[in-house]
Amino acid sequence: MEFGEENVKPARRSKDEKKVLRKQIKASYTLLKHEGISTAAQPTKSLVVANGGLGNGVSREELTAALTEMGELEALVMPPHKPYAFVTFRSEECARKAHTHLNGQKLQCLENSVTLYLAYVSTVTHEEEAPVPWPEGLVLVEDFVSIEEEAVLLAAINWSTSEEDVTAQKALKHRRVKHYGFEFRYDNNNVDKDKPLPAGLPKECLPVLERCVENGHINFMPDQLTVNQYESGQGIPPHVDTHSAFEDTILSLSLGTKTVMEFRHPDGRVVAVVLPRRSLLVMKEESRYLWTHGITPRKFDMVPAPDPQFPAQTQPDVGIHSSLTLSKRGTRTSFTFRKIRYEPCRCGFPSACDCQGASSAPSLSPPSPPTLPHCCADATRLEEEYVHRVYDAIASHFSSTRHSPWPRVCHFLSSLSPGSVLVDVGCGNGKYLGVNPEITAVGCDRSSALVQICAERGFHVFVSDALSIPLRTASCEACISIAVIHHFSTEERRLAAVKELVRLLKPGGRALIYVWAFEQDYNNQKSKYLMSKSKEHHETENASEGGQKPDEESTIQTSRPVEDEHKVVNDMQEVSKVTDGKLSMHTNRTVFHTQDLLVPWHLKEGKRQRDKDSGHSGKMNKGKEKTKKGSSKFLDSSLSPNPSPSPGLEFSTYSESKCDTNDATYNTESQLSLSGNTCSSLKSESESTPAPVFHRYYHVFQQGELEQLCGQVEGVRIQSSYHDQGNWCAILEKDC
Repeated sequence: MEFGEENVKPARRSKDEKKVLRKQIKASYTLLKHEGISTAAQPTKSLVVANGGLGNGVSREELTAALTEMGELEALVMPPHKPYAFVTFRSEECARKAHTHLNGQKLQCLENSVTLYLAYVSTVTHEEEAPVPWPEGLVLVEDFVSIEEEAVLLAAINWSTSEEDVTAQKALKHRRVKHYGFEFRYDNNNVDKDKPLPAGLPKECLPVLERCVENGHINFMPDQLTVNQYESGQGIPPHVDTHSAFEDTILSLSLGTKTVMEFRHPDGRVVAVVLPRRSLLVMKEESRYLWTHGITPRKFDMVPAPDPQFPAQTQPDVGIHSSLTLSKRGTRTSFTFRKIRYEPCRCGFPSACDCQGASSAPSLSPPSPPTLPHCCADATRLEEEYVHRVYDAIASHFSSTRHSPWPRVCHFLSSLSPGSVLVDVGCGNGKYLGVNPEITAVGCDRSSALVQICAERGFHVFVSDALSIPLRTASCEACISIAVIHHFSTEERRLAAVKELVRLLKPGGRALIYVWAFEQDYNNQKSKYLMSKSKEHHETENASEGGQKPDEESTIQTSRPVEDEHKVVNDMQEVSKVTDGKLSMHTNRTVFHTQDLLVPWHLKEGKRQRDKDSGHSGKMNKGKEKTKKGSSKFLDSSLSPNPSPSPGLEFSTYSESKCDTNDATYNTESQLSLSGNTCSSLKSESESTPAPVFHRYYHVFQQGELEQLCGQVEGVRIQSSYHDQGNWCAILEKDC
């Protein structure tokens, strides 16, 4: 008796096979939902390899080795920062083999392991970003010194303390620094030009410098040398070397290992340049005076993969390569040679020149307070100086004062349905990313120092400007913007920030916005910001954005309360205007008199250290340990110093800033003096210098102003609005 096909029962799958199948299906769904990648039901020559991306810490070499065991490869595409890759085999048979044997298999890579999930795709599409031209005046000379010369130079640097009387050596938290010729002072971002160090430049450097002169890289002999030594995972924040301190050309020699340095233009352009071992970087003109340069703290860099046929020929510009791989960092020592400047700088970049009015760092009493911006370029410069740089500088101290979520924000996050995707725009130290473990929470922030703190806590974050977030339209169910929009210095930019939030929302999605309120004494009740004026705690002096105590319930009121003395909906005349267009300096814990102002931040690291030594920081640290970590299935992931794979069915991703440009994780026991120089760094604990004071720009909102701003955005309605401890707040809902 013959049986028809309808009577043939499918083979029973084992428990492990069912588990792998479930994860395959979920991976395919995630790729479709968040990356727009459609998988195919029928076998093809091409596969998407979930968890096999650069963003998961998988190198091209490791993935290639695993795939070539299944058959000959035709192409392997690994998009930058992504947790997946695409592979195309020469034959469909090889693709079938890979699909069968690699699904659910662990791949040991670098410092962790990932589980691969493969699915067929009909086509492989990958749009490469257009390359950004190098900064004008930037030159890279590979193999400038020989291996023998490298050894001589490294041996010439004595890192013991026996030379402290003739050289200036700093045992910094995130790297070691040694100065020759002249010491760069981090307290005033300059050098004592009348106090040369007893020891000049090491004699071992002379042959190298003479060759620089002969080859036309410089036309003078440098008289100042700064040696930085970086261990794996360390970096330096983005900066411009102080104009008044040094002449035009700056030379940087990379020894020990290669790294990636990011150059950033004030308009947002970024160029990532690979600095090979034993290479010389020459910075002149625009690259020296206008573009910031820095090294992101991480243990692995994305670098161009060498051509198998020509392994020695690699283009140092990361941005123009699709064939990227990962390179593990080692100990790198940089020799930065400069010439002391004795005459005022007269460069053609006054916006970045401290000799021509620009400040290399915010100060307690700026010589001339900045003016309100009159154009987009002015606004960009103001925000770079008095928002972005400041938060990068105070990141660790700021984070230590922002360790518990606000109750009303928690209520909003807890109301989201399980499985919802949340984007926290301006996530700071990530205190809201772990509030609701049932949702997928992703954060972004303009400060890469704060992003680094989030990454170390296991959150999924990336660096982004709030006006241009690299996420797909209608990609999330909810957005929050807590204490962010008030840092934009024009109404047009504040409106653009709201529109960007709405763009990210799916139809029916909601956005929660908090901005600092002009009305701190509201409805006959003072905010915590004013009430804390008399308290002697280091957090109170720097409190802002409401000053709400983390463990206390806030007073929630509607945005249409009884008339009070501060109510100014459409009557801007009642608020004092800035004098001659100049921003006013606000006194902490006092009522506001103008809407546009600079608010001081006192970097009280000395008290932070005493608190820690006496155990007062225990409550804060305990609170951090209790913070739940959100999960993420998608988005731009890249390399974290302490990677950990995501649980369950989700992609195992690293969390960190993508192609970022900032310093290593700031420890609250250290102190940073923001500067425009190569040695910008955390100060050592042993240095007893006055704590710096930074100034942040704010536009405090009057009653009704936030609603008026949101009302200009099409396709969204204001679901509710209220006043919460010195903040105006609104919940928006996108039209279905």
